[in-house]
Amino acid sequence: MTAFPFDGVTAILVLPAATAALLAFLPGYRLSAAINMASAFATFVTASSFFLIKPASGSYFLVDDLNIVFIVLNTFVAFTTSVFSASYIAHELEIGRLTPTHLRFYHAMYQVLLFAMNLALTANNIGLMWVAIEMATLTTVAMVGIYRTNEAIEAAWKYFILGSVGIALALFGTILVYMAARPVVGEGLDGMVWTTLIKRVPEFEPALLNLAFVFLMLGYGTKVGLAPLHAWLPDAHAEGPTPISAVLSGLLLNVALYAVLRFKLLLDANAGAIAPGPLMATLGIVSLIFAAFMLYRRRDIKRLFAFSSIEHMGIIVFAFGMGGPLANFAGLLHMTMHSLTKSAIFFTVGHIAQAKGTQKIADIRGLTVSHPALGWSLVLGVFAIAGLPPLGIFTSEFLVVSSTFARQPWLALLLVFGLILAFGALILRLQGMAFGQPSPGDKPSTASSLPIAAHLGLVLLAGLYLPPPLVAWFQHVAAMLR
Repeated sequence: MTAFPFDGVTAILVLPAATAALLAFLPGYRLSAAINMASAFATFVTASSFFLIKPASGSYFLVDDLNIVFIVLNTFVAFTTSVFSASYIAHELEIGRLTPTHLRFYHAMYQVLLFAMNLALTANNIGLMWVAIEMATLTTVAMVGIYRTNEAIEAAWKYFILGSVGIALALFGTILVYMAARPVVGEGLDGMVWTTLIKRVPEFEPALLNLAFVFLMLGYGTKVGLAPLHAWLPDAHAEGPTPISAVLSGLLLNVALYAVLRFKLLLDANAGAIAPGPLMATLGIVSLIFAAFMLYRRRDIKRLFAFSSIEHMGIIVFAFGMGGPLANFAGLLHMTMHSLTKSAIFFTVGHIAQAKGTQKIADIRGLTVSHPALGWSLVLGVFAIAGLPPLGIFTSEFLVVSSTFARQPWLALLLVFGLILAFGALILRLQGMAFGQPSPGDKPSTASSLPIAAHLGLVLLAGLYLPPPLVAWFQHVAAMLR
């Protein structure tokens, strides 16, 4: 078993790392934006090849049926966000919110973030995965504060402090897993290699695994944005550049979720350990209902959709907590649909904020009249994220509810209550923003509509027709998750 396979895994790590080093020295906007897009596209194409040619696993890197779904989704959204970012950042340079120095930092950090997320998703070593998630956190902290306003710096510090608490808890949980493995596997590297752990975990001390999972769930749950560990998320979304909001909601939350699922598999394989599902389901349903209530009190459009991300990550974690083939399938589908839909919404919201000159919901009116393309994109995006048919999130939510009704009817009532509550809040906010008399002071939009159309088109297609190979793949992964 080779430690460092020189194949597609190396490529999806080296490409963003090398691009980051190059972009740190390029002051020109057009060239750096083009290189950023080209590198992200090359990374996505390489990741997509994993469906056909699966790289060999080693002591440090692993590509299996579970993480391929995350890797391909991660690199696709990273590419489309880089396309959106090109037109968005051009406007920020025009109005002076960013300088050429900020630009070099932004593009370099974007590729560092892509590198860190890819590293976390491909790591076969649980310690290396922890390091990668911490690197991704620190990178996004720096990017959230890039505007250097008091609010942005405050949001970055809040994110840093809460994220550090979460990652410290996750580190302690990781150490406990190693301690549980050491009497069985022995000291050294093998005690942290996931493929070794999953084979020998039935022999581990259950009490240590139980304690470890509590710390891991709380630690990585902070990164997932689960209530009551969510406080960093709305501020980070509201004050950072909108492309980073799209990456946070569409990608980074999924990376932390992936870490939780890996450790869930360890507990599931140990007969004496507690079932991780009830804790996950509880945090998920609490996050859903809490975020649904909070949606009614939002006055900032980016904060509104930040709480929507908390809601949907709650649904996803709840689905995986319920477990079983149908709930796991629904969780995978919902994760995919949420990433595509929420990033499309943030693409739209970013250009809306530039066109209206504000993020305040009260000052955004009549978008379908003043900016029809943006207005109707927002309408479709909100319909999708609210779970209306025939869009993809309706399918995944229907499956989650159906699976829960079949097994825990009272729990299903709480789930439906949260979904209806969130639906009402989103539609209420949408009416004023999309319809009616446009607010004064509108500016023309230079939006790139291609990423928005690509994402919403895929979400609509998924609601109408899921290709059989994709269904079969998700079913296979759902069976792996138990």
